[in-house]
Amino acid sequence: MTTILPRWTGVLMVSLGVFFATGSARAQAPAMQTAAAIQQSVDQYMRQQTSSMPGKVTYTIGGIDPRLVLPACGNLDIFLPAGARLWGQSNLGVRCGGPTQWTIYVGVDVRISGHYLAASRAIAPGQVLTSGDLTVQSGDLTLLPQGVLSNQESAIGRIAVASITAGQALRYDQLRAPLAVQQGQSVKILSGGNGFRVSAEGRALNNAQEGQVTQVRTGGGQTISGVARAGGTVEVTF
Repeated sequence: MTTILPRWTGVLMVSLGVFFATGSARAQAPAMQTAAAIQQSVDQYMRQQTSSMPGKVTYTIGGIDPRLVLPACGNLDIFLPAGARLWGQSNLGVRCGGPTQWTIYVGVDVRISGHYLAASRAIAPGQVLTSGDLTVQSGDLTLLPQGVLSNQESAIGRIAVASITAGQALRYDQLRAPLAVQQGQSVKILSGGNGFRVSAEGRALNNAQEGQVTQVRTGGGQTISGVARAGGTVEVTF
């Protein structure tokens, strides 16, 4: 016995077959993360992080390998790896917490144009800097060593610890603060406590800058420690 099905039934079966095949293909090929979305998230992060930097800041974001295949992520987390800084050429991490976890790194190049201090003439070790020793220059700060000074107030009155050539950018570690007390100097000892304050004379046993701890020998031969202050004064707190 032969059963003849209506023609529309066959058409319906074919349509269902296409639907299930399509659904199966979609399940096997989940959505992929686009490079454009990653770069957009990195750009937003860079805008936020560089908005408070001094000078004129420009940056470029490196390309992402088109061969890289990553599952789509609805919440990308951009982070600066430990030990890295947004200064010159660096890398940013991009990670997805789920449902499929992955992490990649994207290169960034940060350039900062600004002002910095340079020596207007050769400076000898031990020389106390004045305004005449300084000049203001402009350039890419990311190409200079770390710790470059940017204002004259941070350099005037400080002492060079090594030779500095004319035109050289001035760094914080090239200078030191002047001594507040010197070894062998007669100093005034100011001591105080709850409700009392007295002063005495003593002699410094070591050199000390403003705010550093120094030892002083009193007239009675006692050795005490205190904080060096400008003008040959040592503060002792009990």
